[in-house]
Amino acid sequence: MRPSTGRLAALALGTGLAALLTGGAAQAADAKPLAKVCGPNNQYVIGFSQANFKEPYREHVNHELDRLVKQFPQFKIVMADGQASDNTQVSQVENFLTQQVDILFISPFEAAPLTPVVTRVYKSGIPVIELDRKTSGEDYTSFVGGDNREIAKEAGEYAAKTLLPDGGEVAILEGLPSSSPAIERLEGFKAGIAGNPKLKVVAVQPVDWMEDKAVTVFSAMLQAHPDIKLVYASNDLAAAGAYIAAKQAGKVDQVQIIGTDGLPGPSGGIRSVAEGQWAATMVYPTGAAEALDLAKKILIDCATSVPRTVTVSSQLISKDNAKDLYKKEQF
Repeated sequence: MRPSTGRLAALALGTGLAALLTGGAAQAADAKPLAKVCGPNNQYVIGFSQANFKEPYREHVNHELDRLVKQFPQFKIVMADGQASDNTQVSQVENFLTQQVDILFISPFEAAPLTPVVTRVYKSGIPVIELDRKTSGEDYTSFVGGDNREIAKEAGEYAAKTLLPDGGEVAILEGLPSSSPAIERLEGFKAGIAGNPKLKVVAVQPVDWMEDKAVTVFSAMLQAHPDIKLVYASNDLAAAGAYIAAKQAGKVDQVQIIGTDGLPGPSGGIRSVAEGQWAATMVYPTGAAEALDLAKKILIDCATSVPRTVTVSSQLISKDNAKDLYKKEQF
């Protein structure tokens, strides 16, 4: 006997529901922990491949991780200095893979050269947390960092509306052009100043995050464009170099400087703003607390998923708050 139309519809609906239920059950069955070994009673090794140990921001990240990891007695963190060398950092990550660390933290020196080895680590089953800088691919567990475009855009808007509302010539000192923060900060700052057509960008040049290069480059910029009124530096170290160059040119009262990082300490950007050397800097948070929290969820809590991106908040440091913040900072 052939089934009726109504029965066929009921069978189809039942089959569809069964498929949905089967799919849901399959997803539930597939939801396994992100880490191969996890639980509250084990000890874990976090391998951290840092781009380099020289930059003050990177030192600050390392210090924060060292300080905060003590809150997790199950964790031991091993840090490797990439020495601003792709080859060195690739070798170090390969060592972490050979040692089978429980989780990899990494701030890649450059995106593209580090992508293949990070992909191998990720596909081996070791969770990967990228800090501050991204690789080029999608093979990582989570990215922790500030929104570089938004941070730089806010700096640009502050320049356009508060520092130079009547316009003037502007220069930009980029970071390392092949790193994701340098690209995003350049785009963000340009977007931020776009609302003031009286501002004219007369010079843009990379200084690779380095103070000595910033001194050389900005000195040349001031010679070529003696009326520059503001310089945006992609990190505090470059801002410090810009100040040295402006001082050597006798233009510290003419040129307003905006940095990025907002580092604490006697040589950090917060103090430079507090003392009036710079007009402003943007705090770029380390993300250390957020990265360790992800490691806890993955290794101790046996999480089956974590956020793909964790965005940490920033803050504008200007003459209005720099002195108070400098007094409050713990070094």
